[in-house]
Amino acid sequence: MPKARKPPKPKAQQLLVEGINDRHVIWALCEQYQVPETFSVEVPMIEEGQGIEILLEELPVRLKAENLRTLGIVVDADRHLLARWQSLRYRLSTSGYQDIPETPPPEGWVYAPPDLPKVGVWLMPNNQLPGMLEDFVAHLIAPDDILRPKAEGILQEIEQDGINCYSLVHRPKALIHTWLAWQETPGMPMGQAITARVLRHESAIAIAFLEWLKHLFNPVLPTS
Repeated sequence: MPKARKPPKPKAQQLLVEGINDRHVIWALCEQYQVPETFSVEVPMIEEGQGIEILLEELPVRLKAENLRTLGIVVDADRHLLARWQSLRYRLSTSGYQDIPETPPPEGWVYAPPDLPKVGVWLMPNNQLPGMLEDFVAHLIAPDDILRPKAEGILQEIEQDGINCYSLVHRPKALIHTWLAWQETPGMPMGQAITARVLRHESAIAIAFLEWLKHLFNPVLPTS
């Protein structure tokens, strides 16, 4: 009987995200900007699913991994940005990290203590506003796009009529996926839409995020 193969050893530099969609969006951005693969993108999952609670529960354990050198954390700010920041701040402080700011820096937070793994945190969409991955991705729609106002109008119309099945918290998800449903290839996933340049990766918010990655993982980004 063949011997079972061991799972690959995690990289010393890891980016921890809430879900599969986050992973594919980040991979697509890194591919477009030719960011070197110096880190893995990890999604903490159990049988019941994935998400912020699983990520927060697993965070202290990941920080203690023997070979870990750098850990980046990307999570949605959701409705309460400061509450999300404080939940991360608490888990990092109980893991030995100090000098954590009271509020998230606009450019993302990166901290390199001498005796612990380097850490970084980015709250979607931009460390300053409530929101989620889909808010970040919506910034990649061209400013002069003529379909986005139509999509926003449709959502507003069905919400006024009370026939929307989604909660208003998830409106950003409804917006971006409605917009993607109207493209040349309807229903394209967000990461694939970035790769196909249906979504513009050159936006200011994407550049700021990639600069944070550069600061955290030290890849060399192209100058042009």
